[in-house]
Amino acid sequence: MQSETITRDTLPDLAKRVDQHKYDHGHAVVLSGPPGQGGAARLAARAALRVGAGLVTLGCPLRAVTENAVQLTAIMIRGLDGTAGLAEMLEDERYNALCLGPGLGLGPATGELVRGALKARRGTVLDADALSRFQREPQALFDMLHDNCVLTPHGGEFRRLFPDLAGRMENDDAFSRIDAAREAAMRAGAVVLIKGAETVIAAPDGRVAVNAAVDERAAPWLATAGAGDVLAGIVCGLMARRLPAYDAAKAGAWLHVEAARAFGPGLIAEDLPEMLPRVFRDLGL
Repeated sequence: MQSETITRDTLPDLAKRVDQHKYDHGHAVVLSGPPGQGGAARLAARAALRVGAGLVTLGCPLRAVTENAVQLTAIMIRGLDGTAGLAEMLEDERYNALCLGPGLGLGPATGELVRGALKARRGTVLDADALSRFQREPQALFDMLHDNCVLTPHGGEFRRLFPDLAGRMENDDAFSRIDAAREAAMRAGAVVLIKGAETVIAAPDGRVAVNAAVDERAAPWLATAGAGDVLAGIVCGLMARRLPAYDAAKAGAWLHVEAARAFGPGLIAEDLPEMLPRVFRDLGL
């Protein structure tokens, strides 16, 4: 099966209609870590809201509510008492997309939160700590995943989850990032997005797409702390808007690069969500 190249012409319809209300565009939830570690989750939450999710809530430990509340306005804050609090929250089916990982920490609580989120079977983005927490037993994570999940590893996180595939990429010239992403998605039973200048997105059914940020579309400014957290939030926001996992990952990767290109040199992660309106205007939305 051939891979596809993501372009503006392959994007899904991202416009909003005048007869729709906020709940028509979904309610995204981003889970945050303890006090002092909430910045990554706040970046993801801001990106989810900017990309068009109707509502976004940041869920955090009770002791981190004040820290997050003083820095967020349009994004709601909910103090959660661990997995029990998450389960109670998700009894409301209007929370239809979740993002876990940015700044969540590598302790046992992260693994339990991932298990609880996946049990709810909502659209789910797993990034950063939500992936690295399972590096000792990746299969335990794969056994919990469902087909409405997106994993967004960078190279190091990919190696932790798929060490054999990462090794083959290094040692076998005939085994490409596309091959690795396709095999990883089939093994995990979920969409896998391998971040990089040539981001590769693969679905469990064998579909693969490439978002190339090279040559005239290069965006080297994305090599900055927090850029990946913003990507995770964008994908989560698109899933809240009810895009299927594979389509949300493809569109999210493209929008992420275009936002970076719209800002240019000097970019920091906080700038990326604020460039999305310009990207949308350029798309004629």
